Amino acid sequence: MSDLKSRYQQILKELENNIQDENERNFVITKFQELSVIFMDIIDRLTYVTDLRVKEVEEKQKEVENKLDSIQKAVDGIENDIYEDDESYEFEITCPYCNHDFVADINSDTNTEVECPECHNVIELDWNADEDEYENDCPHCNHDCIKNQALTYDAEEDTNPNKNDKGESIDYDEDIDENDEEDEDM
Repeated sequence: MSDLKSRYQQILKELENNIQDENERNFVITKFQELSVIFMDIIDRLTYVTDLRVKEVEEKQKEVENKLDSIQKAVDGIENDIYEDDESYEFEITCPYCNHDFVADINSDTNTEVECPECHNVIELDWNADEDEYENDCPHCNHDCIKNQALTYDAEEDTNPNKNDKGESIDYDEDIDENDEEDEDM
C-alpha cells in the first residue's frame, strides 16, 4: 500500500512540474484526483462484494461441514451396528460346579472366563470347542468320568473267575460231566 501511495505522490509532482500554466495544472490535478477517487470507489465496491462472497462461501462451507459431520455420525453408527465387536451377547450358561442356570452378558469372543453368581466359581469359556467333544462328559467336573466308567472293572470279579453274571458260583466239573452224559445219549 505504501508503494501505491508513493507512486500517487510521484505522479502529482510530475504533473505540477511539467504543466506550466497554473490553471491547467490545477485542472489536471483536480481531474486526476477525481479519477483516482472513482478508481478507489470501484476498488472499495469490488472489495465489499468479494468480502460478501467470501462470507457466503464460508457460511456454505460451515453448512456443508455440519452436514458432513451428521452424515459421518450416521455412518459411524451404522459401522458400529455392523462391525462392532464389543457388542454384548447374552448366553445361558449352566454352571458345571453347582448346576445353576444363569444368563451372562459376554462382550466379545475374547472373554474366556465368567463367574457363577451362585457358587462364585470361575467357568472357563471355550469358543472353539466342538459340541460332540464333550457329549459324554461328567456334568459335575467336565471330565470324561462317565465315558471311562464303562471301561472300569470290579477287581473282585477278576479274582473269582468261577462266578456267572448273577454272582453265582460255577462248578466247571459238574458242567463237563453233564455235557458228557448228554453227548453219550445222542
